[in-house]
Amino acid sequence: MTADAPLPPPAARARVLSGMRPTGALHLGHYHGALKNWVRLQDDYDCHYFVADWHALTTHYTERDVLERHVYDMVVDWIAAGLDPERCTIFVQSRLPEHAELFTLLAMGTPLGWLERVPTYKDQIDKLKDRDLATYGFLGYPLLQAADILIYKAAWVPVGEDQASHVELTREVARRFNHLYGRVPGFEAKVAAALARLGKDDARHFDKQRKIYGETGAADALARGEAVVRRAAAGVEGWAEDDTELLLGHLRGSGRTILPEPQALHTEVLRLPGLDGSKMSKSYGNAILMRDAPAVVEKKVKGMVTDPARVRRSDPGDPERCPVWQFHKLYSDAATRDWVVDGCTRAGIGCLDCKQPVVDAIVREQQPWHERAEAYLANPKQVHWIVEVGTERARAVAKRTMRDVREAMGLAY
Repeated sequence: MTADAPLPPPAARARVLSGMRPTGALHLGHYHGALKNWVRLQDDYDCHYFVADWHALTTHYTERDVLERHVYDMVVDWIAAGLDPERCTIFVQSRLPEHAELFTLLAMGTPLGWLERVPTYKDQIDKLKDRDLATYGFLGYPLLQAADILIYKAAWVPVGEDQASHVELTREVARRFNHLYGRVPGFEAKVAAALARLGKDDARHFDKQRKIYGETGAADALARGEAVVRRAAAGVEGWAEDDTELLLGHLRGSGRTILPEPQALHTEVLRLPGLDGSKMSKSYGNAILMRDAPAVVEKKVKGMVTDPARVRRSDPGDPERCPVWQFHKLYSDAATRDWVVDGCTRAGIGCLDCKQPVVDAIVREQQPWHERAEAYLANPKQVHWIVEVGTERARAVAKRTMRDVREAMGLAY
């Protein structure tokens, strides 16, 4: 999904779930890489956005002194960016022990190899060589992430392409759980009775699609089988919701669907360069923060590295080799971009001239962020209250899911 692409049609306010590790005040890369899409989604979907503070501990488990401040600084930036607590649910992961319980129960049946093959597992070990990541918490963080998603029975998870493997693991975990625990007593007899209510032709067509899907995993076969069940739910007299759940589970090769499989909602991840040309990151000291003051923004942008070929003002340059050009592609209109290309390649403008429109655009974008944040910075208790209300709203959903999970696993005694 690109920044201006149409979103998938919402199905009765389908639920969206996403989270961020608390790193304190956010930068422009966070906004354009995730937050901008979050703000868009909240108008049409039942959006749940959480502070992943347990996930922060999987790699930074000794940094307890800054955790609370980072949590609330980040929430202020979320609200400043346009997240509305009246239109979405904002909560803190660690306030909901149900996440940890589902993580533990899913761990009982999740193969170890599934966790070891997650691409970001080895990638993070390589990138964070200065940290001891030989911990169970770090190995298990993809499963904790799956629990975060499944406990809200989310239909969509907005991710960039590099995070798609986490959603696929979540789908596999849900599929395995449903297969292990979704077979109610008398499952085969109940399936046969539901198929009989479909009628011979629909039952035959349904069984054909089930076999194709089981052998090939073809999405169109799954869709055709689901369509048969949806028609029955809408038109067959005496059809019950349990019949729908039963046949949908049978179609997928499992039993009753206790934990629905989420879909990845692919979003365009704009990787803004930092002041030094590498990826923007606070840990690299090269970031422009969402709430930096205008004077700070101007100083940072004017100090950005540019095309190394432009040693002197009279040297022609190539915008594609200049990190500032990436900001023009995001912020500037066509006329300004044409002016930059012409002036840079013919040495008609200097680098400071080129940077000024970027400074002006960022400061304009920041103005509503500063205005929204001001009230919350002056009254921190208001931020705490928003998180408290959102956490209780999320808890109601999580508790219902855990009741279903405990019952399926034989723990409802």
